[in-house]
Amino acid sequence: MIGRVASFLILMLALPAFADDIEVDLQLFLAVDVSRSMTDRELEIQRRGYVEALTSDEVIKAVQRGYLGRIALTYVEWANAGAQRIIVDWTLIESAADLRNFANQLTVRLENGLKRTSISSVITYATKDIDRNGYTSLRKVIDVSGDGPNNSGAPVHQARDDAVAAGVIINGLPLMTKEGQDLKWHLPNLEKYYESCVIGGPGSFVVPVTDWAQFPAAVRRKLVLEMADASVITPAAFHIGKISPTDCNIGEHILREMRDFYDKI
Repeated sequence: MIGRVASFLILMLALPAFADDIEVDLQLFLAVDVSRSMTDRELEIQRRGYVEALTSDEVIKAVQRGYLGRIALTYVEWANAGAQRIIVDWTLIESAADLRNFANQLTVRLENGLKRTSISSVITYATKDIDRNGYTSLRKVIDVSGDGPNNSGAPVHQARDDAVAAGVIINGLPLMTKEGQDLKWHLPNLEKYYESCVIGGPGSFVVPVTDWAQFPAAVRRKLVLEMADASVITPAAFHIGKISPTDCNIGEHILREMRDFYDKI
């Protein structure tokens, strides 16, 4: 009898920690660039843009349209390798009130930008964070915004490939406004870089922002797409991740397809 009890206890200790994880439709890691190339004005617009998008009717409806009607969400700012700061930790989102409470925390403080740009570091950090956050879902997404290419830490494509192998989708929000950027880091076709080196996984896409006035709407569209049922985003319906990076009209194609897709959901 004692042997059976001991065996049962050993079995219980061996059970995976995620047995009690909360099931949600989506785990969404918002990775927001605050590197030194971002001006104070841009940092402020960025925070307020996320607040406006997260509290929009479209995003609220997108959350509630899911099979379970709930998602897990976190907002983390990043810059150089190892420099990630949690602004809002993982939060269960089920209602408009939950989204408002989440968004309100983004207005509490605004810290100065950090040095360098390590997209690879935040992807690796986010992948590990998703794995241990206390939630479980079929869809896991890292939403990366940034105004320049990776210039710190490991090669970005390696981090991207490791994340995709772990079942994580990476989408991109390349910021191409050129305001206050150090010209030596400026990449004219940043959206192509994101398509080739940053995003990955089924249905992955980029939404380029060329003017800060577009930012809240771009974030809103992006969030709605990421919260949409996985069966909606199919190659036949959504080709953002498949556009040739050599197409001279790539930005126009992406914006057109985003608008067309957004109008249908």
